[in-house]
Amino acid sequence: MTPTTSQGSARSMRQRFKGRSESISTHKGLILTIACVAQFMVVLDVSIVNVALPSIRNSLGFSQVNLQWILNAYTLSFAGLLLLGGRLVDIIGRRKVFFSGIFLFSVASLVGAIATSQREIIIARTLQGVGAAILSPSTLTIITTTFEEGRERAKALGAWSAVAGAGGAAGALFGGILTDYLSWRWTFLINVPIGIFEVVLAWMFLSEFKRSQATKGARLDVVGSALITFGLTAVVYGLVQGGNLGWANVETLVAFAIGAASMMFFVYYEAKIAGSPIIPLAIFRHRALSVANIAMFLVGGSIFASWYFLSLFMQEILGYSPLKAGLAFVPQTLAIITGAQISSRLISKIGSRPLVIGGPIITAIGLLMLGNISPTSSYLGSLFLPSILVTLGMGLCFTPLAFSATTGIDRHLAGLASGVLNTARQVGGAVGLAGLSSLALAVTNSNLSSLASNVHVSHHAAVLMAASHGYGVAMTASAVIAVFASLSALMLPKSPKRLAEAIDEELILGFEGA
Repeated sequence: MTPTTSQGSARSMRQRFKGRSESISTHKGLILTIACVAQFMVVLDVSIVNVALPSIRNSLGFSQVNLQWILNAYTLSFAGLLLLGGRLVDIIGRRKVFFSGIFLFSVASLVGAIATSQREIIIARTLQGVGAAILSPSTLTIITTTFEEGRERAKALGAWSAVAGAGGAAGALFGGILTDYLSWRWTFLINVPIGIFEVVLAWMFLSEFKRSQATKGARLDVVGSALITFGLTAVVYGLVQGGNLGWANVETLVAFAIGAASMMFFVYYEAKIAGSPIIPLAIFRHRALSVANIAMFLVGGSIFASWYFLSLFMQEILGYSPLKAGLAFVPQTLAIITGAQISSRLISKIGSRPLVIGGPIITAIGLLMLGNISPTSSYLGSLFLPSILVTLGMGLCFTPLAFSATTGIDRHLAGLASGVLNTARQVGGAVGLAGLSSLALAVTNSNLSSLASNVHVSHHAAVLMAASHGYGVAMTASAVIAVFASLSALMLPKSPKRLAEAIDEELILGFEGA
């Protein structure tokens, strides 16, 4: 073989290898796009209807008390069934579960768009939550089974966390635009074409991941999933009714008792009865996973409610239109994306713990500043900087929390780990919103009673002042929760990677035998 021939052969091999590498890189990029767009839809629908709620109320005749169930129906079904969704991914496979979730989510969105009664739209929101609970764990599992552990996965998780976080804040913007220029129905209908796009793209590029022996023959824990969903619903109902009827009311106390009993029985059932538990409790022996879930629960509880209060404050107190209120959330969206990208680059250098400690502190500072809102507040003077701090801190901690919870987890447990983490976030959001809303309502009513006796204050001014104070106190309480999230992160291992290398083999073997 001549040197020229040898050089030509080597060059040809390099070109083929380069082409193959570019193809693999492009393929992974498309898979990341599929996962991120789907997760964006899921998180978007938590908040997209917030700005549209007054229009929905006027169109379908909701009372102020019942209106909140448009949000609760989605959040509770989403949170309660996320564990089952994560297990489905492990047992059935990421591709099948992804298609099932995106189909149900899109159909439920169509039902919501054409709803003509309160019952129909609440059913649609519940089904959306079920679809989201199936879909969301598959998106994180797609990433953890596609990208190699380390820097590559950290970057992919950064992109996933950025769009997931941005979806919550962007929902208000899209909801305002759609409600102002089209109709509230488009806050549902917009999901249909996106869902079709996702199905086509996934059909072309998403392959099934080979199931491990650990999941073959495993059963779904439907009873466990039903228990946790029912328990959460009862607790949230108790929190809502506590604000409306009083904390000593029989209906409130019964709801709390049922919720507590249901969740205690859930723990017993998972530990002693379930043949294939939805949560093998041994997984919580891993400190990074357990602490990440505690922190995520608290972060969700402190932040999700703030969007709800800000949306109401801007429209009810400051008189913003839905579109103007939506535009006011744009800086928050950019702050989340910025925070997520910064944290994804810092994880490999400083680890997860400093970011999870610092992020909630930044959020708490912003929430404390928002605690001073009043009817005379302005956007630039009172809302702009604090709202950016709130979501910047959120973006900084979301990526390291996801990284801590999934690093080192065996691939056949990836769906479980992602389901538990997402559940913690949504449960925290649901409980936080219900509790903080009740607090805001109680403070508002108390202040309104005091102001009513002041002859120098008109009724309209008294309502605005009382509501502002209620929202402000709720924001301050949110800041306290964020501080607790930061303190919990002190228990995170300094190096999740070293912990990952020492995964307890007993956990894996125990799960395989379930």
